Amino acid sequence: MFAGIDTHKDTLAVAVVDQVGLPVAVAEEPNTRAGFVRIGKLLAAYQVVRVGIEGSGHYGRCIAAYLALDWGRPDVSVVEVPTLMTSRERGAQPGKGKTDPVDAVAIARITMRESTLPPVRLAVGEAADLRALLDYREDLVTERSELTNRVHADLLGLFPGYQEQITTLTGKAHLEAAAQLLDGDTRVRAELARRRLARVAAIDAEASQLKRRIAGYVAASGSSLTRLHGVGPIVAGRFLAEVVDINRYAGRNAFAAINGTAPLAASSGRTKRHRYNPGGNRRLNRSLYTMAITQIRADTEGRAYYQRKRDAGKSKKEALRCLKRRLSDIVYTTMRRDADGVDAASATRARPTAKQASSVTENPSPATRSSAPATNHAHRQQD
Repeated sequence: MFAGIDTHKDTLAVAVVDQVGLPVAVAEEPNTRAGFVRIGKLLAAYQVVRVGIEGSGHYGRCIAAYLALDWGRPDVSVVEVPTLMTSRERGAQPGKGKTDPVDAVAIARITMRESTLPPVRLAVGEAADLRALLDYREDLVTERSELTNRVHADLLGLFPGYQEQITTLTGKAHLEAAAQLLDGDTRVRAELARRRLARVAAIDAEASQLKRRIAGYVAASGSSLTRLHGVGPIVAGRFLAEVVDINRYAGRNAFAAINGTAPLAASSGRTKRHRYNPGGNRRLNRSLYTMAITQIRADTEGRAYYQRKRDAGKSKKEALRCLKRRLSDIVYTTMRRDADGVDAASATRARPTAKQASSVTENPSPATRSSAPATNHAHRQQD
């Protein structure tokens, strides 16, 4: 038997299907500890061997942690079902509409059919703390951008042509120059602009403090991601917080699929091509983008790889996507080596046969270097 759970803030819809996908039980329980216990009893009664959860990193976080850690059934695998798969499965059943039980049945059928679904991401403990810090810092950065945009608008109305002296509000010197320009001005918009600048300065101080705290978490994890060019504590922290356990992914191709760097086949008839992948974890994708842009701006092998793709006739966007795909392999290899202690050349295996801490090396093997752009550790690390 196989089960699917459609998660919401208040309720959890559960469906159990047999080996051919026919539903044998459908239930709805509250998204509380008592509901988790009843769901566990239902799954045990039907001897479920695999449970699929949609939204295991959001509303399904607690039920995923309960089934994987507290349920006491280590023989039952708990996997994550992407929302897009559920939507497509539901669309293949015309006339059913969309309800929570219908979605739960669709999730259960995907769980039954797809054997390569990754285990749920258990964002608990330090991984959850790191992700919370990163999310909060992103909120601060977003707020800062909104405030500086408002200040620019205020300055334009108060001092036409100010942009010739103050082109941006990114650095401390620019903020001080704007404050000096507004000093002594009694107009209301000038007063509000000064308040916004004060808030921007407070955000900068808090963001710097958060960055140091995040860097401490990354250093304590023992990750070697920060040795890669273009990976500083913020990008490394995002990789660690989003992936949690790199062994969830069977190989580098599975990791590329989950972070959106693996292109999608779009061939028809005699036309053979691939297209941009808009899916996957966009936070991981953005981190790889930051890493790629940083490598392109410096004298690295990543830049040389990008240039070779441009010389081969690819557009800037296409060459950048190729580089991101290669960097995804490097990140996967590095995280796999950190987690399992295996040689980088064998990091694409589904599971290591043994944990050999002595085999950890600072640099990838020659085989890996020949298939992906290497990194230059001597350059300045970026966020």
